Amino acid sequence: MAKKSKGNRIQVILECTEQRAAGIAGSSRYMTYKNRKTTTERLELKKYNPYLKKVTLHKEIK
Repeated sequence: MAKKSKGNRIQVILECTEQRAAGIAGSSRYMTYKNRKTTTERLELKKYNPYLKKVTLHKEIK
């Protein structure tokens, strides 16, 4: 699902891990960019989840 762009920056999607594990309807997803050369591992950021109404860990999905 990562969109290719010119250069080393690619678009990635972050999805909430707590909501997926709990099986709650809906999905909290954010789109961002990362540098492919400097950040080779998957991103993990804390972002706000409007369904759970709190800040949760969001991980990069493929």
